[in-house]
Amino acid sequence: MSAGSGWAVERPVGTAAAHHARDVLEGATRTVWAFTLEGPAIVLGSTQAEADVDGAAAERLGVDVVRRRSGGGAVLLEPGDVAWLDVVVPRGDPLWDDDVARAAEWLGEAWAGALADLGVPGGEVHRGGLVCGRLGSVVCFDGTGPGEVAVAGEKVVGISQRRTRAGARFQCSVPLAWRPERHAALLAPGIERALPGADPRAAAEAVAVRPLTGTGADEVLGALLARLPGGPA
Repeated sequence: MSAGSGWAVERPVGTAAAHHARDVLEGATRTVWAFTLEGPAIVLGSTQAEADVDGAAAERLGVDVVRRRSGGGAVLLEPGDVAWLDVVVPRGDPLWDDDVARAAEWLGEAWAGALADLGVPGGEVHRGGLVCGRLGSVVCFDGTGPGEVAVAGEKVVGISQRRTRAGARFQCSVPLAWRPERHAALLAPGIERALPGADPRAAAEAVAVRPLTGTGADEVLGALLARLPGGPA
């Protein structure tokens, strides 16, 4: 069985809230959920304060405020600006690992290979616990967690985990564009809390992110599928 075989692909279309409400159910198999967004959303981590978001700015910009059930800082999801691919592994699968800090390392290696195939070599997979930048509690891409991938110190792949009795959902986001002005407008209260006196726009611009500019979400999906481990689930 070749690399990438044995993986089902589902393509849900909907809001960020609906996508985040999906659960890994009993009887799940190896699956990649390739999400299409119907509108923009700023997605807060499970324990992040709602006060980090400027609600008036979100309303003015037409951006939904959503909370996910996994940790980390906020992720801005805008149609066309992100490849949002969640990887589902059932409990008991050979890829399953009870150690949360180690569980995503294999997926990070697959992502590093996929990035190389997309013309972005040198991906480094983070091993160990969360390393938080100055804005890591506010902006997800200013922190680095288990399995996440950076190139030359710039984060390319964000991964968070949602684990249930049925399996693990690795929530992966790869920016195809990075808009610091949108992050600054939406997350100004959180940025000012984390960095008192800082200019939110300048702080957002300092986040070390490498978007896959000029690459489409379907290209990213194809590259990941070609690198996912094969073999029986």
